Amino acid sequence: MGEIGRLEVVCGPMFAGKTEELLRRVRRAVIAGRRVTVITHALDTRHGVDRLASHIGRDFPSLAAATPEEIEAAVPADADVVAIDEAQFFGPGLVPVVGRLAGSGLVVIVAGLDVTFDGHPFEPLPSLMALAERVDKLTAICTACGEDAVFHVRVVAMRAGAKDLVADNVGGTGTYQARCRRDVPWAGAT
Repeated sequence: MGEIGRLEVVCGPMFAGKTEELLRRVRRAVIAGRRVTVITHALDTRHGVDRLASHIGRDFPSLAAATPEEIEAAVPADADVVAIDEAQFFGPGLVPVVGRLAGSGLVVIVAGLDVTFDGHPFEPLPSLMALAERVDKLTAICTACGEDAVFHVRVVAMRAGAKDLVADNVGGTGTYQARCRRDVPWAGAT
């Protein structure tokens, strides 16, 4: 009988440290002698096309993929661990790909946003969370009041005609801010 794989999900709003946690797990796997493949979405070119980097500057070599199928094709036969960042950009098609990778005996670690900037579940993270052996939902710090933030909001308008899934949506503190439930207009707080 082959190795038993597993799925781990790291999720939360922007600025919660998802990529930093993904990189921490990658570093631990490398120290343990595991063969690791790191993949990020091709839209995320903020730190170059061959490196996954966190907001605080930690990084690791990575491959870029534009579709879930490209992820599957990029994983070498001798891999032990596959780490996927910016999972929300891969869409619902990521779910069966991750299932096949974990089913083949790999440890698959997925990081991404579980909620959109306007407060809706951001697939595929909710589905991946339901299927994972381990889920870690991180929080950021609300830029309005300092409380734990599970949401983020867009604070500047995107360029005219921007589509939902474009590089314009990959941003930092100039475009998005972390917010708690009290400080978002759509969360029902009064």
